Amino acid sequence: MAKLPKIIPVSEFRQDAAAILKQVHDSREPTVITQRGRAAAIMLSPEAYAKNENERELLLQLARGTREIDEGLGYDLESVLKEADDILDSE
Repeated sequence: MAKLPKIIPVSEFRQDAAAILKQVHDSREPTVITQRGRAAAIMLSPEAYAKNENERELLLQLARGTREIDEGLGYDLESVLKEADDILDSE
């Protein structure tokens, strides 16, 4: 089961922003800021944000590669490995 994110009302964030920012940074877990009972924003530490972006980019590249394979584009594994071997042998 996925871990539930911490939820903080915007009024609480206004009262103790520095402590909440430290907690977000230290925990590396998302914190949902609510306004009028609804999610208004999600805070992440810079490290967690970078990790999420890297993972998202990797998934996009994998999806793009799968689509290219399905369309008959791209290269087969043997030709890629041969090209890599040729490059390594020339060094």
